[in-house]
Amino acid sequence: MAARAPAPGFERDPADDLPDGLLVADREARIVTFNAAARRMTGIAAADAIGRDFRDVLPLHDAEGRDWWKCLDPYEGLSTRTRHPEQTLFRPGGAELLVTASYRRDAEGRVERFTVCLRDAQQRARRERDRADLVSTVAHELRSPLTSVKGFTATLLAKWHRFNDDQKRVMLETVNADADRVTRLITELLDVSRIEAGRLEMRRQVVDLAEEVRKVIAGRVAAGEPEDRFRFEVRGELPEMWLDPDKVDQILGNLVENAVRHGAGTVTIVVEPDAHKEGAAVSVRDEGEGIPPEAVQRVFRQFWRGPGGNRRGGTGLGLYIVKGLVEAHGGVITVRRAPGGGAEFRFTVPAGAPDYAV
Repeated sequence: MAARAPAPGFERDPADDLPDGLLVADREARIVTFNAAARRMTGIAAADAIGRDFRDVLPLHDAEGRDWWKCLDPYEGLSTRTRHPEQTLFRPGGAELLVTASYRRDAEGRVERFTVCLRDAQQRARRERDRADLVSTVAHELRSPLTSVKGFTATLLAKWHRFNDDQKRVMLETVNADADRVTRLITELLDVSRIEAGRLEMRRQVVDLAEEVRKVIAGRVAAGEPEDRFRFEVRGELPEMWLDPDKVDQILGNLVENAVRHGAGTVTIVVEPDAHKEGAAVSVRDEGEGIPPEAVQRVFRQFWRGPGGNRRGGTGLGLYIVKGLVEAHGGVITVRRAPGGGAEFRFTVPAGAPDYAV
């Protein structure tokens, strides 16, 4: 059966490939282009838009309820205007759009084409909420250790001679631990900022992944975890891995800490060649309750905490940062149910190349 030809006047427009909404009006203010993104954002069909006055098709109001088209007066306003910067406008019913506009004029300054670009404001609003949540979370997390540092420091300065050496040592150790916590929080905040901006710096060098895992486990044991809590396996020979050692330590440290804090039983770390023998795969498994299937898609988002999670369980940024660091290496990370129950985080990283070869 022959394919049905598009209806006259409705052939596929290259503007339909644009991610932003596009409305173009001619010198008579009639719509000549109304692309797919504009139709999706507004819910207005092309047949209801093409050939009609754009002011009737797409009424817009500012935050004070004024008709934007009347205020703007595109066709009778200043003949020197060439564009309008992005601003937030509202459709009837309250739907929010980010709108920019530009003009094409003839030699006498009359409008030949009036072009309006539309963007969905929801994504920007979501980013702004995420930033506000980030600031609120970090401020909340910083308050406790800073209060402790200030309290113990002020007490020691005011009453130094009233305490014996053991009491002073306990206070100073607490101050030191809280200072480390503040440093860790600030590092997380900077990592989030760099990941969102795409400005993570990679300093690649040859890294022995197995040795990095052993260092992380040794650090957990030194911090008081029983040695038999961890099992480490190396399966097969890895290619030469050019990675950023500091970021690899951060990835492994966060995943192991997540397994220790939120999991149960033995924490198993497996290092092996990836499926194509062109990189490495690392799995970190625990024997806890695992992650509910409905939560799997949210695990790597900012501020995600497992069932029953609370602020004392951390900022909820660790796995988001892990994902960003893995992807900065050109790798991927996934989560699934471990073979023996619990959660399994598995990431793969390519062998890479030294920075000077890139």
